[in-house]
Amino acid sequence: MNKILCFGDSNTFGFNPKDGSRYKANERWTGILKEYVKSSYELIEAGCNNRTAFFTNPSGREQSGLKVFPEYLKKYNPHIVILAIGINDLQFQYNSSNQDIEAGLEKYLNLISDKKFILLIPSIIETNILKSFFAQMFDVTSIEKSKVLHKLYKNFAIKNNLTYIDLNQIVKPSSIDGLHYDIEMHKIIAQSILKVL
Repeated sequence: MNKILCFGDSNTFGFNPKDGSRYKANERWTGILKEYVKSSYELIEAGCNNRTAFFTNPSGREQSGLKVFPEYLKKYNPHIVILAIGINDLQFQYNSSNQDIEAGLEKYLNLISDKKFILLIPSIIETNILKSFFAQMFDVTSIEKSKVLHKLYKNFAIKNNLTYIDLNQIVKPSSIDGLHYDIEMHKIIAQSILKVL
């Protein structure tokens, strides 16, 4: 059976902004999608809280996207890769540039050039993140960079003729932390990916 690898950060993992727990399988978008496609695909949920896409994360190897991503490819050899990652690189500790993001996306594309690739364009961070727990990681500059990140991802997808879903067009982060999605948003994401598949 062909495999789908869902590789991403806390929104792929299913982080619940209400209490920091993980959404149940039937509540997070990867789990919902897994149920949708179970007769056609084996779906691998590979989300991780605080995972960066492009930078080496001091939290560890599993949190460092480009370090661990090749290992997932080797282990599962997926037919389709859904990439949903990048917001954590906007934490102020990384001081990311447009060049960092573009170069990082190129590295992912080079790793999976022989597979179907669906890029999820991250949502712009909402200003209420500054009143949440995550204010110790993200600042006003992070919010502004998320607006640029959105454009960089979209331009990259179009330039390379990639299938993409602009999450800004279909969902909105929770009012609790401006970063993570409520259950209803996870349902919408899963349904939107299913249409693309």
